[in-house]
Amino acid sequence: MGVLEIVLGSVLLVAALFLVIAIVLQEGKKHGLSGAITGGAETFFGKTKGKDVSNFLKRSTTIVAIVFAVLVFVTYLFSGILIK
Repeated sequence: MGVLEIVLGSVLLVAALFLVIAIVLQEGKKHGLSGAITGGAETFFGKTKGKDVSNFLKRSTTIVAIVFAVLVFVTYLFSGILIK
């Protein structure tokens, strides 16, 4: 196993963990009862704080998902070269 494979595998693992955590932390479209509970917290901490965190999670999830897909493709290409 080469150094490149170890580095790419480590970066893929970190990106996958970040994607899972970021997706779980994002709030859904339908709030239901949790929206009623967190609504009071938003007024306490400020109206835009919840939106800022949500927008940051959406942007960072998109960026990391693109990086993850590119890294998977690069790893696939290198694995084909390394096997031959």
